[in-house]
Amino acid sequence: MYLAIKELKHGKLRFMMIGIILVLISWLVFILSGLGNGLSTLSAASFKNMDADYVVFEEGSRNSMTRSMFSGDLADELKEFPEVQAVTPMGHSMATILKGDTNATEDKTDIALLAIEPGSFLEPEIIEGHALSKDHPDGVVVNDSFKEAGFELGDTLEMEGTKEKVTIVGFTEDQTYNHVTSVFTTFDKWRSIHYAAPGSDNGVNEPVNAIMLQGKDIDIDAINKEFKGNEIVTKSEAIQGMPGYVEENGTIMMMLVFLLAISAFVLGVFFYVLTLQKSNQFGIMKAIGASNGFLGKAIVSQVFLLSLISIIVGILLTYGTALILPEGMPFELDAKLVIIYSIILLIISVVSSWISVRKITKIDPLQAIGRAE
Repeated sequence: MYLAIKELKHGKLRFMMIGIILVLISWLVFILSGLGNGLSTLSAASFKNMDADYVVFEEGSRNSMTRSMFSGDLADELKEFPEVQAVTPMGHSMATILKGDTNATEDKTDIALLAIEPGSFLEPEIIEGHALSKDHPDGVVVNDSFKEAGFELGDTLEMEGTKEKVTIVGFTEDQTYNHVTSVFTTFDKWRSIHYAAPGSDNGVNEPVNAIMLQGKDIDIDAINKEFKGNEIVTKSEAIQGMPGYVEENGTIMMMLVFLLAISAFVLGVFFYVLTLQKSNQFGIMKAIGASNGFLGKAIVSQVFLLSLISIIVGILLTYGTALILPEGMPFELDAKLVIIYSIILLIISVVSSWISVRKITKIDPLQAIGRAE
C-alpha cells in the first residue's frame, strides 16, 4: 500500500487522467441505473405499492390486466381457501380526462383508471383530502402530480369520449401505471366508463381485470386446479407481465452490461500500458529482491485506491445531477443499486489490473535493465 500511495503522488497527472475516465464511467453507470429505476417505477409504481402477494388473471392473458376479464364473483369463492388471508378485485383501463367543462381543443391528460374497493388493502395512502367511499361513487383519488397541472380538491374531471364526470376527493403520492398518472375510483364508476358501450362486457357479471390476494403460503396449484379458466401468479410475475416492462428494463440492463464490459477493457488496457512503461523499474526492483507478490500487491492496491476515489466522486456527481434534473424526468436513485454497482465497478477495476500483475511476473530483471539480449 505504501508503494502504491507513493507512486500515485509521484504520477499525479497520469493517474488523474485515468481517474477522470473512471469517474465518467461510474457517473454514467449510476445515471443509467437511476433512469432504469425511474422508468421501472413510472411503469409499475401503483402495482408495486399494493400490499398484495398474488394476483389472479384470466387464463391465457399472459399476466396482463389489459388482456384479462372475468367475473368478480370469483373473489367470494377464493376467500374459502384457508391460506388466503384477504381478497379484493381490481380493474384497469386507460383514459383521457378534461378539466371541468373544457372542450376538446384544450390540453388533455392521459391517466390510468384503477378500480378498487373502498377500504380494501389496495387503497393508497391519502396525503390530502379523504379516501374513496361507496356513498360517493363519483369521487376519485389522484396522484399528487396533478397538483403541478393546476388540479385541486373538488375539481371536476370529464372523461373524454363519455358523459361521465368524476370529482377529486383525495391526493396520494408515488402512484403511476403504464407511465401515466394513476386515478383510483370505485368499481361502479369504472364499469360505467370502461364498459359504457353495449355488450363490451361480453355478458360477464360484475367484470374485473384481476383479483389480488394476501397470504404467504397460498397453494397456487390447488387454486389453478380448482378454478379452471383462471391462473394465479405472484405479484412480481404480474409486474413482469405489464406491457413493455420487461423490454424497457432489458434495454437499460443491456446498456449497463455493455458499459461495464467496455470499462473493464479500457481500464485493463490503461494499466497494462502503464506496466509496460515501467518494466525497467519493476525489473530493477526484482533484481534487488522484490518478489512478484510484493509488486502485484502494489499494483492491485494502486488500482483499488484510484477506483475507490473515482467511484465515490462519481456517486457524488450522480446525486448532484439528480438535484438539477427536471421534475418530470423519470429518474430515481436506489441506494442499494448504487452500492451494488459501486462494488461491481470496484471488482472490475481490480480484476482488470490482474493483466498487469501477470505481466510483472514474466519480467526478467536482466532483460528489463538492459544487461541481456
